[in-house]
Amino acid sequence: MTKNSDVLPVYVLNGPNLNLLGVREPDVYGRTTLAEIETAVTKKAQALGIAAIFRQSNHEGDLVDWIQEARTSSSGVILNAGAYTHTSVAIHDALRSLEKPMVEVHLSNPHNRESFRHLSYVGLVANGVIAGFGANSYVLAIEAIAALIESNKG
Repeated sequence: MTKNSDVLPVYVLNGPNLNLLGVREPDVYGRTTLAEIETAVTKKAQALGIAAIFRQSNHEGDLVDWIQEARTSSSGVILNAGAYTHTSVAIHDALRSLEKPMVEVHLSNPHNRESFRHLSYVGLVANGVIAGFGANSYVLAIEAIAALIESNKG
C-alpha cells in the first residue's frame, strides 16, 4: 500500500493490564499474548510498507507522553487505552493535539459489556474504532491506519 521509506512509523500504544493478555480473563480477551499481537502487527505493517513501534504501559502519563511524541515522530497512532478509554480526559486531550490519523482498537466489544465501558473518550477523537475481533482487531487496525496514511498523502 504505502511502500514508502519516507513514511514515519505507526505507534501502537497499549494501556493498563494489556501486559496480562493471554492470562487475564481469557474468556473475554482470548489467550493471545501482547507479544504475539506485536509479532502479527509488525508482520502486517511490513507487508504494507510501514513500520510499527509497539509500546505498553500501565501508567496514564506514559501514554500521554507517547501520544505527544507521536505528533512529530509518527505517521499515526493505534491506541488500545484499556480502562483509560473510559476515564481519561488527559489522553483525550493529548489525542486532540495529535493531528495524525488515529484508530482506537479493542479486543472485545465494549458495547457488549458493562455500561461504564460504552463511553469512549478516545473514540470521540478517533478516525475509527475497531473492536470485538480479538487479537485480529490489531491487524485490522494496522490495515485501516495504512489506508488513512495513504489517503492523507494526496
